[in-house]
Amino acid sequence: MKTPFVTKNQIEEITKTIPTPFNIYDEKGIRENARAVNKAFSWNKGFKEYFAVKANPNPFLLKILQEEGCGVDCASYVELALSDELGFKKDDIMFSSNDTPASEFKYADALGVIVNLDDFTHIDFYEKAVGHFPKKMCCRFNPGGVYELSNGIMDNPGDSKYGMTKDQLFEAYQVLKSKGVEEFGIHAFLVSNTVTNDYYPTLAKTLFELIVELKEKTGISISFVNLSGGVGIAYRPDQKANDIAVIGEGVHKAFDEILVPAGLGDVAILTEMGRFMTGPYGGLVTTAIHEKHTYKEYIGVDACAVDLMRPAVYGSYHHVTVLGKEGAPEDHVYDVVGSLCENCDKFAVDRQLPKIEDGDILFIHDTGAHGYSMGYNYNGKLKSAEVLLKEDGSFKLIRRPETIKDYLATFDNLGIVDGLLK
Repeated sequence: MKTPFVTKNQIEEITKTIPTPFNIYDEKGIRENARAVNKAFSWNKGFKEYFAVKANPNPFLLKILQEEGCGVDCASYVELALSDELGFKKDDIMFSSNDTPASEFKYADALGVIVNLDDFTHIDFYEKAVGHFPKKMCCRFNPGGVYELSNGIMDNPGDSKYGMTKDQLFEAYQVLKSKGVEEFGIHAFLVSNTVTNDYYPTLAKTLFELIVELKEKTGISISFVNLSGGVGIAYRPDQKANDIAVIGEGVHKAFDEILVPAGLGDVAILTEMGRFMTGPYGGLVTTAIHEKHTYKEYIGVDACAVDLMRPAVYGSYHHVTVLGKEGAPEDHVYDVVGSLCENCDKFAVDRQLPKIEDGDILFIHDTGAHGYSMGYNYNGKLKSAEVLLKEDGSFKLIRRPETIKDYLATFDNLGIVDGLLK
């Protein structure tokens, strides 16, 4: 059983001024989780979590994480600009992009952030674009083959577009050193949303052994290891959530067994989690507005895949709670659907739920990461609001819903906007 972090009474108070649908986030849960992550890796004096901005770029949430000591991982110009505006500076920002435009490398260099090169050919591309190299750089590793600790979303690094081979990686460090780079990091992202405490420790062992070999063969020392993301959350109620304390201790054990004896006990451990940091602390709140009885039983809600596309695109499971009916028998089977002209616009398929009536409020769990941030405007649908449930129980609108004026803003040079808005 999954329990929402908000009650029906709280939601009814919010909907007096903010209509559904909207995403709501739990400030208390986010802060407590960030503190748990920092505590789990406190044994490493250089540890820092770089929150993956792509998971949830809302500035209010980024500021909360910044206050808890986190940096940010960016993958685009806009994410860099947003992070800089919020006060993340230089080593607070990792720039982990791929297929990167020259203009974005130039901007990253101007900000002085840590650049994570995705490919060996990017060395020459970066030099031509920027004209010089910073003193500190990171390179992304891809070991190839099949990574067994996977849940099926990204279980074949050899088929992934990210990262360099081992031979390319070793050569990249040597080339970068010859061009004046003095401090090096290594990064790898192999598996997405693992619900296991073994992934980080296993990945850490792979990378630790690799950097020991790099030092022995080339004399180049790595100063930081970025374990990237991949630590998942328990979307299903029967899944056991990851224990970040156990994960941190597993990495610690590998660190002491591999790096310390090799004289590399000063290596900093970095992480780049998104889903784990905010995913469970967000929910999509939506109202049942229609019911349909044909070959199946359907409940139509006022949200759609614009607000949460994961179920439509990936078939992902998100738990659904009917607020106020948590103890009622789940004796009805529904498809919970949105209004897009796509049959995949479904939040739940053949889901056992209590009887739902028009006006019931549904809480769709675990939308704090890759929820609003993946939204779009198909069918001319407008993205909904975002709300912060503050630690004291009050709430704050942290992003208003889109309007037709927002949707039409990029057409203003065509002289049609004023007419459409009449």
